[in-house]
Amino acid sequence: MRLRSALLAATVLAIPVAARAQPVSGLYLGAGAGVNIMQTEHIKPSPALATPKLKGELNPGFAGVGSVGYGLGNGLRFEVEGDYRWNRFRRLHGTPFPTNAGGSQENYGAMGNVLFDFDVGSPFFFPYVGVGAGYMWTHWKNVRAYGTNFPESFGADDSYGDFAYQGIIGAAYPIPPVPGLSLTLEYRFMGLLGTESMKGAAYTPGHQARGNIDFSDDFNHSFLLGVRYNFGVAPPPPPPAPAPVAAPAPAPARTYLVFFDWDRADLTDRARQIIREAAQASTRVQYTRIEVNGYTDLSGTPQYNQGLSVRRAQSVAAELVRDGVPRNAITIQGFGETHPLVPTAKGVREPQNRRVEIILR
Repeated sequence: MRLRSALLAATVLAIPVAARAQPVSGLYLGAGAGVNIMQTEHIKPSPALATPKLKGELNPGFAGVGSVGYGLGNGLRFEVEGDYRWNRFRRLHGTPFPTNAGGSQENYGAMGNVLFDFDVGSPFFFPYVGVGAGYMWTHWKNVRAYGTNFPESFGADDSYGDFAYQGIIGAAYPIPPVPGLSLTLEYRFMGLLGTESMKGAAYTPGHQARGNIDFSDDFNHSFLLGVRYNFGVAPPPPPPAPAPVAAPAPAPARTYLVFFDWDRADLTDRARQIIREAAQASTRVQYTRIEVNGYTDLSGTPQYNQGLSVRRAQSVAAELVRDGVPRNAITIQGFGETHPLVPTAKGVREPQNRRVEIILR
């Protein structure tokens, strides 16, 4: 009794002292499985069975839970769960004759939980605590204690339901490649209220007696490994794209503009004529380099427009080479939708912004 009282008190008192809350927000699903260890049970047969008080000792067994819950985004969350625990009887102490024991005990039912997450290990793990209450059924399945050197046996095969409570201490470990998915590691203490009663029987040569078997101290210690998935968690935003390189100020007296159709990088007849004029002008003036800078309008995505501006600049540069300009004198750059000639809103198809500037320096 002292153990369960201390555990529940510590769990409840820990909630108000949380430093910061990990925001589990919205619907989530969870599941876990592991080992269940039961404390020694105290068994009291009715007088009709002529058997003294006994103590039941069980082997470590299995525990499994499945839950659906909702997080408020401030650390507090609520969930309902289904439980199953199974342990095999190892021996019964207190019989008046040496015995072997057999059979198993199953606990199964539903619980409602209130939990609180702490953001003290972010981003690697998030501890949490909780309390729960519900209803559990206990089934003794073919439980037997039989004499090893004396022809007497004692047994039960029955079920009983009662209210139950639990305390939860755990930690969640997020899986970064899958937003919303976490591994969980938990310890749970679950106990049933009051005294449970089942039907049993005792056998001796030529005699059989039936009566009730009362047992108490149905306390379970479960250690669970599980997963939890929080729906609706958005992936982290991608890193910001590098800022485009600003175009140098053009020299108006030596600038030629070549315009393009929407979403095209091929040259029109008018475009080839302007390129030819720029190539001829380069033979009449002294220059150190020829800049070919491509641009787009503000329709389409920035990533697509950046590639389109480069393709337009490459088309113009190739035509300049065909018109006799040395390739090593030409530099090519694409500036995407930046530096429009005519400022427009995003998505507007402005013809004067779909251009390549040929600048003689």
